[in-house]
Amino acid sequence: MNAHFGASRGPLGWLLPRLDLPLLAALLLLSAIGLLTLHSATSGAPALFSAQAARFAAGFAALWVIALIPPQQLRLWTPWLFAASLVLLLLVPVFGTGRSGRHWLNLGVFFVQPGELLKLTLPMMVAWLLHRGSLPPGWGTLLLCGGIIGLPVALIAVQPDLGTALVVGFSGAFCIFMAGLAWRRIALLVGIAAVLAPLGWPLLREYHRERFLTFLDPEADPLGLGWNIIQSKIAVGSGGVFGKGWGEGTQSRLDFLPEHTTDFIFSVFAEEFGLMGVVGVLALFLFIIGRSLFIVAQSRDTYARLVGSALAMTFFLFVLLNSGMISGVLPVIGVPMPLMSYGGTSAVSLLAGFGIIMSVNAHRRFMGE
Repeated sequence: MNAHFGASRGPLGWLLPRLDLPLLAALLLLSAIGLLTLHSATSGAPALFSAQAARFAAGFAALWVIALIPPQQLRLWTPWLFAASLVLLLLVPVFGTGRSGRHWLNLGVFFVQPGELLKLTLPMMVAWLLHRGSLPPGWGTLLLCGGIIGLPVALIAVQPDLGTALVVGFSGAFCIFMAGLAWRRIALLVGIAAVLAPLGWPLLREYHRERFLTFLDPEADPLGLGWNIIQSKIAVGSGGVFGKGWGEGTQSRLDFLPEHTTDFIFSVFAEEFGLMGVVGVLALFLFIIGRSLFIVAQSRDTYARLVGSALAMTFFLFVLLNSGMISGVLPVIGVPMPLMSYGGTSAVSLLAGFGIIMSVNAHRRFMGE
């Protein structure tokens, strides 16, 4: 039995969408954990804490607004939303700014990262295309989807932002996978990718190659390129079973741990709350993913089902890549931990994505189901 909030009919139906209470509660709890960890990582710096809290407020407001919109309407808007985000992405090489590349656009009032928006609009566009044809998709549709995915991925990769490009690419690939692609075609595509992968090595920037080599042997340069991974593993390991306690982590407070408010904030959490805290948060992540897939699996609308499942799997990819990154299992590629790492566009776009999942739940009974 589903737990809902509000109704989709009556005079207040447009104000009170049928939000899924378990999913909403889990997202609120995870956001609160993220804020508490950020407060500790910044030694109580009010500016960063307040800014992130405001972004979460904007994200939950976006979730609520999108939950009011029927998936059919979102489907009609999809090509325009995708085109708008693509235009913003094309402006980045000209007007973009950033510390390690051009990732952001200054809109005067706030900064926006178009690559983060594509994590939302790209799977919507792929689902829009797949919805118009028969499933599973044929080679012609797959080729068209590949072009839709490849263009923004290439534009993001040259910013350079390899982590975001990877996640955006997989968000579209998840949508195709959920469309019922035959396993023989999946095996063929994976085989082609494996054969072509070595050709991409010379195309990587020097620091991307250095990160991969450092991942293989971080102790080769412990005071240089290997510093991030080594200090992160120290933070994770020193937390033990129960952790040092909130606000008692030394790796971030003594500035041993780099990027401790963004890419490595989960290392801060692991040091302070230990193995038990990490297991608890990972269980919360799995609940959010599982609940989201449960909601969209009940939809009979192809577009809604494909978009919702792709967004849930993209959320899983975030967790997988970041947790692997901070533990030294995967290379450092700059992927944040969702709703825990400091960042504006990422938090708002993630919560907006859950707004789409809430919309599927809220309007399910009015979609002929």
